[in-house]
Amino acid sequence: MAHMLKELYEKTNEYTAVYTGGDIQWTSDGGQFLCQCEDVIKVIDINTLSNVLTIGEVNEDKEETDQIYTFQLSNNNEIVVTAHKSGLMKLWDKNTGQQKKVWRSGHKGAVAQLAFDSTDTNIASGGSDGNIRLWDLNHYTCISSLHGAMGVFTIVKYHPDVSKQLIFGAADDTKIRSWDSKSGKELQIYSGHFSKVTSLLFTPDGEHMVSSGRDRVLILWKINESKALKVLPVYESIETAILLPPSFRIPNFKKKLEMDGIYVACAGEKGVVKVWNMQMSRLMFEQNNSLVSPATEEGGLAITHLLFNEARNMLSVVTVDHNIIIHDLETFNCLKQMIGFTDEILDIIFIGKDETHFVVATNSRDLKHYELDNLNCKIVKGHTDIVLSLANFPTKPDMFVSSGKDNTVRIWINLSNNEIQCLGVGYRHTASVGSVFTAQTSDKFFVSVSQDNCLKIWDVPKNQDVVDVKLNATHTELAHQMDINCVAVSPNDKIIATASQDKTAKLWSEDLILLGVLKGHRRGIWCVRFSPVDQVVLTSSADSSLKLWSIADLSCLKTFEGHESSVLKIEFLSKGQQIISSGADGLLKLWNIKTSECKMSLDNHDGKVWSLTVNRNESLIITGGSDSKLVKLKDVTVERREKLAKDREELILQEQELQNLLHDKKLVKALKLALRMERPLHVLKIINEVLKHGHNKLFETLKEINHTQKETLLRFAVEWNTNNKNCHAAQIVFNILTPEIISGNLKVANLESFIEASLPYTERHFERLTNLLQDLNFITYTVNSMQPHAVKH
Repeated sequence: MAHMLKELYEKTNEYTAVYTGGDIQWTSDGGQFLCQCEDVIKVIDINTLSNVLTIGEVNEDKEETDQIYTFQLSNNNEIVVTAHKSGLMKLWDKNTGQQKKVWRSGHKGAVAQLAFDSTDTNIASGGSDGNIRLWDLNHYTCISSLHGAMGVFTIVKYHPDVSKQLIFGAADDTKIRSWDSKSGKELQIYSGHFSKVTSLLFTPDGEHMVSSGRDRVLILWKINESKALKVLPVYESIETAILLPPSFRIPNFKKKLEMDGIYVACAGEKGVVKVWNMQMSRLMFEQNNSLVSPATEEGGLAITHLLFNEARNMLSVVTVDHNIIIHDLETFNCLKQMIGFTDEILDIIFIGKDETHFVVATNSRDLKHYELDNLNCKIVKGHTDIVLSLANFPTKPDMFVSSGKDNTVRIWINLSNNEIQCLGVGYRHTASVGSVFTAQTSDKFFVSVSQDNCLKIWDVPKNQDVVDVKLNATHTELAHQMDINCVAVSPNDKIIATASQDKTAKLWSEDLILLGVLKGHRRGIWCVRFSPVDQVVLTSSADSSLKLWSIADLSCLKTFEGHESSVLKIEFLSKGQQIISSGADGLLKLWNIKTSECKMSLDNHDGKVWSLTVNRNESLIITGGSDSKLVKLKDVTVERREKLAKDREELILQEQELQNLLHDKKLVKALKLALRMERPLHVLKIINEVLKHGHNKLFETLKEINHTQKETLLRFAVEWNTNNKNCHAAQIVFNILTPEIISGNLKVANLESFIEASLPYTERHFERLTNLLQDLNFITYTVNSMQPHAVKH
């Protein structure tokens, strides 16, 4: 059975954060997003959803990073300007990611907003000091400083018509101001909002503008008048708004060029996109297929950005959870979904007969449904609070169960079109449901455990054509006196195991009669699993150990130690002969049960590895943790064994070839082969054999080998020189190759050490003896000087 054991899993893919909040921009051709991600800007290809370029300086030391506060892409999509925590502004080439210029912002605080003018020759920076500074990008000089506003700027925009020479800004004082961009003179103050101004849009005629705010209104202004033309209540806090083009089509409405009207799409706390006709004060469209959950509290955020791309006629919605959802404007169908930042990954499961998809529970109320081969993702709504646990049915791989902090369990089915539908909801728990597990031989029941310390068994609805039915709990038991972290069902569905913070695991019958208690861990138990073949249970604990228990007599059979922190997730592999475990130390370990050895340890995560899932044939593992990384690992045991066998075979052939060359006295070929095989002893024998024919013969022989082989020979000669028997050959090699080292043709890693090592053996030892005698004489002299009356020997 040993040939079935796994030896190595290799990382094949890593899904990391691409957008962690802040600014996001769409290139004018619609092909790429520029997303602020921690201390860099990531350029994401829309078609492949891959990171094609990173703009900014990646620094491993978080304390030394110069955080990006905001950035702006030029109108021609050629350059990017970033504003940093250090007070610096940096200009980057958007196509190569190269930094081209750095200068100081001159603001007394952070730069909050940036804006290019229509020609891309000037850029404005709005700071937290209430000032706007205008910069000439040809000479990188400040040409004007605009005063008057109070607080941090939330909006800075140039008027699109260059001839008007106008720049607009809005700060914490909720007033919109306009200045002459040449003279710096303040021209108008637009008072109308009573809360933060979140967007400012200019109409195509250049004579009007629309502003939105957290005060639940859209306001239409005439550029040269400070009085509002129209105030439109929208009954929600608006965080973002865009102006739709002169002609467009949305569901149930078509706008033609000859039709009058200013049409604004806005979004905010309710999580839906609405289109308003400003002049008629009329709601033209309200999205009914939104994938965004509304804000949990009044005045909160659900959607942070709306981006419209005219080239592709697409609208992108950016959510407060850092998800990017792309809609077709005409139909408002969702075309693509991109997860910018997954936060902590709490659980993962494979679904589907071919396991081509997997579902992820993150620190969010929404489930993420990924395709395995790429980053395509769908958001699945249903839970009203963070989802904590997932489990699939082995007998029906399209069906799975979830549980969350909303005290509910839900059962889902993956339809033929890869849409996920909720079949039923269970409401009987009174606290967060931390773990669920399904029946292994049928799809008739599943179990759950909660912070209410209860274990429940639930029936699966027989009629699976009805959605959102109320699930029935058939059995309930107060299982532990502290939080229950995990539950598992045995392969024959006859025994249920629970693991708790009370340092024990308990075994229960299918009717929830207590069968036994497993005691031995020193801290709370995080995970429990049944062996697929043997009558044993495996537990992992916060005491950094794994324990294997006998179901028959409840005794501890083995303890596995190796993790440096809590062991959070465990699974059996290789028909119960091996264990894979993940821990709070960020490590993934592979254990052999028979030998208790750790065969593999992988460090792919920077934090706790909360989740771990293995596909049916154990060829793939996906892990996720607190660092928001999803890591895909592939079993390369067979490839590794084949490579080792091939290397062994090649080595045997080379050994044979070397012996044949030595036998036939083909010394040059033998020397080259021995150097390639890294065999110092064979090389020494060949050198000594050549030296029998004189130094000139060795000189001619060394001419035949290349620089890499000469460097290897020098390394070997340094080793020989430490032995009195072999130093003669080493010195001759040094003498022949020294001219090439001096000329620079041969590179030596540590020249000083090499020079010392290349000294003749006797000379080096004589020098060390001399130094030792000198040190001894100095010590004797010093002692005698300190004791003048002592008897001197």
